[in-house]
Amino acid sequence: MIPLQDTIRSRRPPIINWLIILTNVILFFYEIHLPRSALQRFATSYGVVPRRFLMNPSLTQIGTLFSSMFLHGGWAHLISNMWALYIFGDNIEERMGHWRYLFFYLISGVAAALTHILFQARSTVPVIGASGAISGVMGAYLVLYPGARVITLLPGLFFIPWFVEIPAFFFIGFWFISQLFNGLLSLAFTGPMATYGGVAWWAHVGGFIAGVLLAKPLRDRLAMRRWYADEYWPW
Repeated sequence: MIPLQDTIRSRRPPIINWLIILTNVILFFYEIHLPRSALQRFATSYGVVPRRFLMNPSLTQIGTLFSSMFLHGGWAHLISNMWALYIFGDNIEERMGHWRYLFFYLISGVAAALTHILFQARSTVPVIGASGAISGVMGAYLVLYPGARVITLLPGLFFIPWFVEIPAFFFIGFWFISQLFNGLLSLAFTGPMATYGGVAWWAHVGGFIAGVLLAKPLRDRLAMRRWYADEYWPW
């Protein structure tokens, strides 16, 4: 399933969401211009390495909890993450307000990284990417916009594309279950295989749960008074 857009348009410019996307893109272009050896050192230095973090939880290592969420390992990694953030992030920023949204995004990313460290404590593989923080955005979207619909591209018969509107509750719920299932499967692997399939599944699970828990406490009370036509109820 490939999400194309949601049915709720934000009424205010999502300035912070745009800035987060822009920062990720700029840093990615910096990464791809590094020589291969320098790029590996860069990812190792600024990515989250669970074993290193637990053996030496210094300020430098704590800093990687933040730096890692702005780095990506390739074009597909960047585009898929930024597209999801573009679709879901604007509505969460509108409901929370600019600065609360920035705080929410960063805390979700940190929660995601810490969850990965908890479940893959012996891993020496650096983990980078915004997907943990974006998982938090999707968790908040599930709580705040359960009645929205996500226009989704599905593979059809004879490769004919099939466009359907799926309720956000089912789309995001199915996505979370798949992350949890793969996270449980990844526990069978350690060391270089800790990120089974090249994905830090537990980071997604941790970020999502953080988003669910923080969505209501961080929402803007004034924004709650606005009615959104595509919601079943104005949470």
